Amino acid sequence: MNIDLPALIEAVLFASDEPVPLSTLAEGLDLGELEVSSAIAVLEKQYKGRGIVLQRVANGFMLRTRPQCWAAVERVLSKKVPVALSKGALETLAVIAYRQPVTRQDIEAARGVNPESSIDTLLEKGLIREAGRKKSLGRPKLYATTDEFMKKASLNSLADLPPLTPPHRGPSKAPRGQELPMDGGRQS
Repeated sequence: MNIDLPALIEAVLFASDEPVPLSTLAEGLDLGELEVSSAIAVLEKQYKGRGIVLQRVANGFMLRTRPQCWAAVERVLSKKVPVALSKGALETLAVIAYRQPVTRQDIEAARGVNPESSIDTLLEKGLIREAGRKKSLGRPKLYATTDEFMKKASLNSLADLPPLTPPHRGPSKAPRGQELPMDGGRQS
């Protein structure tokens, strides 16, 4: 499959979250800077009147949202649907967060129910990950939280988790601030 140079540069810039210098593009594509500059000029023309622009930033190039589109982008993306987790998935996530790395059997012992579907959901949502295998009979998988969990829970480190309190008998509410927000910390 032959891909033209502007398309290759576009792919590199799309994949990068940092500005890519002309020299890095030329070296990585095994081309001269003049040839890469010409391809960049072609891309800049192709983006005229589009929602994205190829912008020169910090001695490099980036694909960015056209400034005139920012308000619309913000309106649309601010209406994200929060990640909804079942009570079982939240309990499983709490066990993993506080006791990681843990096995499925550890979670089952803590919750008293099979956590398989909750683990699958949490893996699918990127909130937990397989963190290796326990060095014991059967070599069961170990689970730990991800950076996505940290971001969704608005935590800088696991030390920022609220302290565990002993379970209360009878109906009572958890004190304010003890909930684990899963919507980036925004209150609804």
